[in-house]
Amino acid sequence: MLNLKHLALAMCLFVFVQSANAQLGFSHEIGAIAGPLQFRADYGVRENSTTNFGNSGFGIGIIHYLNFTYSADCNCYTTDTYFNDHFKLRNEISYNKTNLKHYGKWVGNRVNPDGSVVPRNTIEANQLRGHTGVTKNLDVGTQLEFFPLSIRSFQAFAYPLAPFISLGVHYTSFSPEVQTTYDNPNPLAFGDVTDPSNFYSGWEPGSVDASPGGTWSIVSSIGVRYKLTKLSDLMLDMRWQYYFSDWVDGLNHQLDSNKYNDWLVWVNVGYIYYLD
Repeated sequence: MLNLKHLALAMCLFVFVQSANAQLGFSHEIGAIAGPLQFRADYGVRENSTTNFGNSGFGIGIIHYLNFTYSADCNCYTTDTYFNDHFKLRNEISYNKTNLKHYGKWVGNRVNPDGSVVPRNTIEANQLRGHTGVTKNLDVGTQLEFFPLSIRSFQAFAYPLAPFISLGVHYTSFSPEVQTTYDNPNPLAFGDVTDPSNFYSGWEPGSVDASPGGTWSIVSSIGVRYKLTKLSDLMLDMRWQYYFSDWVDGLNHQLDSNKYNDWLVWVNVGYIYYLD
């Protein structure tokens, strides 16, 4: 299950921000996003293309924008300032899921001195090969988006594309899953995710923990909007999200090769509608 206590707190903060925004009288936009992602976890080998593409998942979300260029109270433009014409506040609730598996040379083939290629059949390779997991993350957060071009001009069809960059903070309620099919010599321990001997023997005990939890993260993205109609846009967005925890995937093996917390890259397509 997701961490309900932490999620409830984050939702309360989100509702508070939304209520405060509504009182300001600025106009609003709503939309939906969806797309594939790569979850960079402790599974597999870092900077390995097979690992990165193999540990890919999918995300969906609902987004809300506070548009400072237009006032809903008077159906008129706001004061023409640089901030109002180049920034939007983006609020979001999103969910992503990724199936994780170990890839790379430690579970791949081995080349013999005679040049023949055979699958690795060591205890360590079999332990890694049998270890799989799932990340399930529910996000709530806010980002400030900067548009180099005029937002007013874009809304007036002066140009069809409006690029942007953003930076923000999200709270993530994570609930990972861990499985293993490694056949431990001890029959009582077969497939037991609480028994460290079923996992890679080079890891310290306690390196695998699928307990749910919560963490904050930094979110940055670069993207572009396409003006579809007067009241709607299409959006293409590439996100980088870095978590303040290394337990989002349920694995923290703490070897020298484990230099970073969990993070992801998410490319999503969105549809945005302007509310009158």
